[in-house]
Amino acid sequence: MSQTEVVIEETPNPQSMKFTVNKEIAENNFSFANSQEAFSSPLASKIFGFPWTESVFIGSNYVTITKQDWVEWEVLAEPLADLIKEHIEDGTPVVMPQETQIEDGNDSPVVQQIKKILNEEVRPAVAMDGGDIVFSKYENNIVYVYMQGACAGCPSSTYTLKEGIETRLKAAIPEIQEVVSL
Repeated sequence: MSQTEVVIEETPNPQSMKFTVNKEIAENNFSFANSQEAFSSPLASKIFGFPWTESVFIGSNYVTITKQDWVEWEVLAEPLADLIKEHIEDGTPVVMPQETQIEDGNDSPVVQQIKKILNEEVRPAVAMDGGDIVFSKYENNIVYVYMQGACAGCPSSTYTLKEGIETRLKAAIPEIQEVVSL
């Protein structure tokens, strides 16, 4: 088995740091806002053992950790990279296996098009910054999404949402009036 490497990367959110791993660690994305939500992830549970942890986001080959503002990354980054590396090398699951969610075949053509744009164009771009944007619903010509990982609470997320995502979706689907983060 190859050596596990963890690379520390800054994100646009100064409170979030992305820890990229040189192998797949999860099949889906998982967002945890507190230790109670993290019960299905042994790794996230370990990270929530630290009192400064605000949230943990696990992607296919990275972990984005958002800290509270009273502690600095200079103190945290290297020990966290080591903790993630040790956890993966121990063979302990990052996330416990779950039943996979089946796509809703009842989506309207507009919702299918929104999801296609988000999944193929938007999500890969924001994953590079340690975050994710997940479709919630489409009602009254308004698209509702969840910002996760480094995107949640990021100072530039409103700009990304309005100037990037909303502009792209409106260009493809003119009936859309707005994109709103829940």
